[in-house]
Amino acid sequence: MRTLRRTASALLAAAVCLVGLAGADQARAEDYPARPIRMIVPWSVGGSTDMLGRLLAEGMGKRLDGAIVVENKPGATGTIGYAQVARAPGDGYTLLLGTNSTFAIAPHFYHDLPYDLKKDFRPIGMIGANQQVLCVQPGAPYKTVADLVKAAKAKPGVINYASSGVGGSSHLATELLMSTTGINMMHVPYRGGAPAVQALLGGQTEVGFVDISVAEPLIHAGKLRALGTSGANRAPLLPDVPTLAESGVPGFESLTTFGLFVPASTPDAVVQKLNTALNQSLADPKLARQLAAQGYELTAGPPQAYVAYAAEESRKWGTLIEQRHITLP
Repeated sequence: MRTLRRTASALLAAAVCLVGLAGADQARAEDYPARPIRMIVPWSVGGSTDMLGRLLAEGMGKRLDGAIVVENKPGATGTIGYAQVARAPGDGYTLLLGTNSTFAIAPHFYHDLPYDLKKDFRPIGMIGANQQVLCVQPGAPYKTVADLVKAAKAKPGVINYASSGVGGSSHLATELLMSTTGINMMHVPYRGGAPAVQALLGGQTEVGFVDISVAEPLIHAGKLRALGTSGANRAPLLPDVPTLAESGVPGFESLTTFGLFVPASTPDAVVQKLNTALNQSLADPKLARQLAAQGYELTAGPPQAYVAYAAEESRKWGTLIEQRHITLP
């Protein structure tokens, strides 16, 4: 009986302690933020992801009544920025702007990452997605996706395609296209999206997936021809261009998606406050218009929705990488 009483007393003390900790977390959340917040963008200054981060930092900062400062930490397909956030304190003062190229694709190439995606991070929420456009030069003989597939089947490995690099989103989108249609084209990887687009414009390559924010003005200027977009639905920025799924590639979908993360130990109350600020920012008409002009399709929601999505994305691309025997050079 004495042992039982001691155990009960210990459990009661632990419960009181937990209540106290919960109360402390709530108090911290009420005072949060008390100093500037860092948003780590694991890509270079001036790119589309950097622009997205700066717009969100401004919008969320206003709603949190605090400052959010963007810090660019490019390198190693975004994994350098991820590693920095994984080591940061879970106090809500370090955010990570992540993409599926890093949380769903990179782990299948880099097996010695200094962090664990499932254990070291928790999502604030999903931001949105950017489609890609399968493009050719205006003078190319391919007017439709069916034309391209027919030509590629007639001469396997002859038609070449540009990508932003091995393992990048444009590379894997083309691998998905080839896997689904049973064609084979020659890969010409470049060091980034800009040189890949220049090669396509200059005729050094014949085909390529181009981010919609880059492709849209080139298509309307007559410098590129769009064969299809990569989403499940038509892109609002290019409503007259059919999706690849509509064009004879059933089930095709390849998007660059964006989400906000924090270190795993960040308190629930702080995560909820950040999620509210994120969703309110995405609902702001001015911000929504700015992002829509760049091809972003916004998908606000609760943190839990991102967990299931990230797991499915990782499974999808991991399976493709294994089946296609894709490795880094």
